[in-house]
Amino acid sequence: MVSRKALWLLAALVLMLVLLSGCRPKPLTKVSVALDWYPWSNHTGLFLAQENGYYKDEGLDVNIYVPANPEDVLKLVGAGKDNFGISYHTDVLQARSEGLPVKSIAALVQHPLNSVMTLKESNIVRPKQLEGKKVGYPGIPSNEAYLTSMMQADGSSINKIELVNVGFNLVEALIGKKVDAIIGAYWVHESILAEQQGYPVNIMKVEEWGVPDFYELLLVSSDDMIKKNPDIVKRFMRATVKGYKDAMSDHKKALDVLIKANPETDRKLEEKGIELLSPLWSDNIPTFGWQTAERWRSYAEWMKQNGFVKKDLNTDDAFTSEFVPSQ
Repeated sequence: MVSRKALWLLAALVLMLVLLSGCRPKPLTKVSVALDWYPWSNHTGLFLAQENGYYKDEGLDVNIYVPANPEDVLKLVGAGKDNFGISYHTDVLQARSEGLPVKSIAALVQHPLNSVMTLKESNIVRPKQLEGKKVGYPGIPSNEAYLTSMMQADGSSINKIELVNVGFNLVEALIGKKVDAIIGAYWVHESILAEQQGYPVNIMKVEEWGVPDFYELLLVSSDDMIKKNPDIVKRFMRATVKGYKDAMSDHKKALDVLIKANPETDRKLEEKGIELLSPLWSDNIPTFGWQTAERWRSYAEWMKQNGFVKKDLNTDDAFTSEFVPSQ
């Protein structure tokens, strides 16, 4: 016969086990983010969200990494190998037109960063002045289309210039005077690289010369991830937005955290770069990450006119703002 004391001890033990099991932390959900390029100022919000524990607070264990081939980001996300990625407005629309189930969940940069650059000493400050000149580009068709629109906007034609494929050695080609101008260079990055080497540049922003305003960089996920795991997407976005707001308010800490995670980062370059870039994270929008149907439609129409999409797209399927926090 079991004594009353033994029963009390057994009950106490059961109660203690119940309480301990309730205190045990829940395992974090692992998610991955594939970057579009090596880590730089535009990624600081992600690294801050990680450093400050915002992802952990949302129950997430986030792996931020650069794929072996960053051009594969949309394929990796579309196939479910990565939960999130950073990509480009043009690429997302092209992917959707080809049946790849990817979707933008936030606009990281509200305006284009692409531009035409010339050396200050050339005095070339508008597209028409490129007539008879050599323009270096990285071999990406969209850059050729941007240049076409820019020349047309200034009463000229791309047929009056010589395009030279210089790969991604854009700055080297310009300061080495192998070409008279370059396109495909970010005015928040390559312009600083050139100036650091003693070659100040003129900048012609694509959206100021005939190209419709578009979102340069996007945070993307897959249709399947959004449908099956909306709570994870919501939690990831909530933490990420906090990280970018921190980066906007404290550039020094943002770079400290970026360099801690990526010691090879050129701090001097990024100090100027983040000053130029961060206003574009929140320019004239109610909250970080905001996207509009009008901009998606206008850019898709421009892409169709330039042969980048072969059919009419329902651009409403290419993006969603449902996961962008209202505050």
